Amino acid sequence: MTKRNKIIYWVATIWLALGMISTGIVQLLKMKEGQGGADSIAHLGYPVYLLTILGVWKFLGVVTVLIPKLPLIKEWAYAGFFFVMTGAIFSHLASGDGVKEIFPSLLLLVLTIVSWYFRPADRKLISVNP
Repeated sequence: MTKRNKIIYWVATIWLALGMISTGIVQLLKMKEGQGGADSIAHLGYPVYLLTILGVWKFLGVVTVLIPKLPLIKEWAYAGFFFVMTGAIFSHLASGDGVKEIFPSLLLLVLTIVSWYFRPADRKLISVNP
């Protein structure tokens, strides 16, 4: 892995982790305002208890992405981040929300993809062809 790719990976991964942790805190505390907060989730038509589920999974996903090893679980964490962020984007679009509401989810989606793409070899799942 080149030094450039390592820097790209860590910058994207740290920003992704900070974004997921901050939105996870908002969701676990069921704060009314803020990205992914209770007002936002209600506006999108989802039940408020979904915030607890999303918050817990975001915390677990961040821990998994940051710790070394466990490549299979890392793939699941990245997939979970991808599904949650694409779901948020499409939910905002379906609700008629503008760029202001869509941008945070779009940014976290891009960071997820960049972090996944540039991850070091020891953090990748190695497939063995029979």
